Amino acid sequence: MNPTPALSDIEIQRSLGPLPGWSRKGDTITKSYHFATFPDGIAFIARVATVAEEQQHHPDVDIRYTKVTFALSTHDSGGITVKDFTLATAIETLAAE
Repeated sequence: MNPTPALSDIEIQRSLGPLPGWSRKGDTITKSYHFATFPDGIAFIARVATVAEEQQHHPDVDIRYTKVTFALSTHDSGGITVKDFTLATAIETLAAE
């Protein structure tokens, strides 16, 4: 199976435009979300996990009490791909619900 091609710097910048709060950090795109309670953050992660499993693309997740940070990168491609932006968009949709 061929890996998804990594995006160019220009493609990454353009793709970040419609994703408020997401930023590039090296070979990842990342965003933090804040929740009223720890269980609220964990429930959000569970919803993201369902979508990530459907997409077969899984984020790195950092949990700090009520702050949840997602970092997306396509490891087998060695960088940021369209898969990362597809999942970031899905995360944004879940956050808006």
